[in-house]
Amino acid sequence: MATTNSLHHHHSSYQHHRHNLHYPSHFTPTSLSFKQPTSTASFSSLICSSSSSSSSSVVSAALTTNSSAISTETANKFDVLATHLINQDFKKADEETRRLLIQIAGEAAIKRGYVFFSEVKSISVEDLQAIDNLWTKHSDGRFGYSVQRKIWLKVKKDFTRFFIKVEWMKLLDTEVVQYNYRAFPDEFKWELNDETPLGHLPLTNALRGTQLLKCVLSHPAFEIEGDDNEEAEEAENRGGGVKAQTKDTRVFKTDYSF
Repeated sequence: MATTNSLHHHHSSYQHHRHNLHYPSHFTPTSLSFKQPTSTASFSSLICSSSSSSSSSVVSAALTTNSSAISTETANKFDVLATHLINQDFKKADEETRRLLIQIAGEAAIKRGYVFFSEVKSISVEDLQAIDNLWTKHSDGRFGYSVQRKIWLKVKKDFTRFFIKVEWMKLLDTEVVQYNYRAFPDEFKWELNDETPLGHLPLTNALRGTQLLKCVLSHPAFEIEGDDNEEAEEAENRGGGVKAQTKDTRVFKTDYSF
């Protein structure tokens, strides 16, 4: 069967979607309003009404207060995710992560209800790192986008091998080696134990292609200097040159079951 680099979270009808991160009907995100940062216009009136030295003090204090408010707001944005992860409720944490990605991708994604791969680049490094840090912290370093990125680079960015490695695909009990996509949500692993594969969570929809997942794993939030060349260097050290690639004879069922 043809290898298909795709993955999908589905509801009972197993519907197909576009290149996006999409909520089934029961995961539809709520509309969220964003608190705007304090306008700099208020600082102008303070500067005009006092001496230069006192104005600087007032502006500095105002900026500090505003910065603290933004930091608090950012922290509060991830409180629900943190609670689910602290409680080891990884299924709810996965749902909340999808909701958050839609939220931080911008107003268009919120109105649409899913994220276009082209919108990932507009997500701030701080927001994605905040989500990832919570996942890695509360999974003993076993879950998170940064963990998935390392695996993805290890398999030379081959998404089929990546899906098998994180066990988003399962080995079928057939005479010929075949893999099929796990059914969402029942066939995924929502508990953290010795049998849970590294990088299994959070999940990302890639039914119509892998561009969204690729953009997430390639985001600057998870880049470490030199990590993209690590696998190539290891291969060169092991083999002393380019090796002929062995043809992959494994068969993958083209059943987009999730």
